[in-house]
Amino acid sequence: MQAKKVLKWSAIIFVVFFLFTRPDDAAHTVRGAIDSMFTAADSLAQFVSHLS
Repeated sequence: MQAKKVLKWSAIIFVVFFLFTRPDDAAHTVRGAIDSMFTAADSLAQFVSHLS
């Protein structure tokens, strides 16, 4: 259980560090993740529409 807690806090600290030291790269990373989710949702919608 202790290792899980250490990994969680390490990830949080890394994200905060990344946001403060490279805000432009962090924004591009978040934008890329959001775009990927929309692309996946669109692909799933097209797949389902082709089933009927």
